[in-house]
Amino acid sequence: MKFCSQCGAAVERRVPEGDSLPRYVCPSCATIHYTNPKVVVGCLPEWEGKILLCRRAIQPRHGLWTLPAGFLEDNETTLEGARRETLEEAGARVEIAGLYALFNLPHVNQVYVMYRARLLDLDFGPGPESLDVKLIEESQMPWEQMAFEVITQTLKLYWQDRRHGTFGTWAGDVIRLPGGERRFDTRLLRRE
Repeated sequence: MKFCSQCGAAVERRVPEGDSLPRYVCPSCATIHYTNPKVVVGCLPEWEGKILLCRRAIQPRHGLWTLPAGFLEDNETTLEGARRETLEEAGARVEIAGLYALFNLPHVNQVYVMYRARLLDLDFGPGPESLDVKLIEESQMPWEQMAFEVITQTLKLYWQDRRHGTFGTWAGDVIRLPGGERRFDTRLLRRE
């Protein structure tokens, strides 16, 4: 941030009085500008042992596969956002079955909230942000063509749970290590 959204003056990065973290502060009008992580919401849309994947038509990761997901909008719940993103990206209507995974990605200031969902019908197709959408079983997974590591990890947990016949609710942190590598610290919060 370079300029104040209230008065247009150049902002400074400093710790405001009574705070403990550096913020963007306007020296002209004293507005404190808080920045917070973005919430990404999405679904694992299920149909008869398969999951609906989307092939991205946008950057980043154009042409690679992912689950239908995107940024939560203002005045929207995570459930509403997950359903909206699934409809926008895959033209699919879903019924949410429950929270499946929550992953913190502090290195990119994002929190992923993923729900298991049941497709209501097979009337789906690519939206403007997707080149293709298709139902895929575990043996068909395009693991080497996945767009995001957090989605890959979510799907690996999902297929593991499916093989065991019970689904968990997972939480974890994606930690960036020196050299750019990432470590997934995942933990099972509960089992169905």
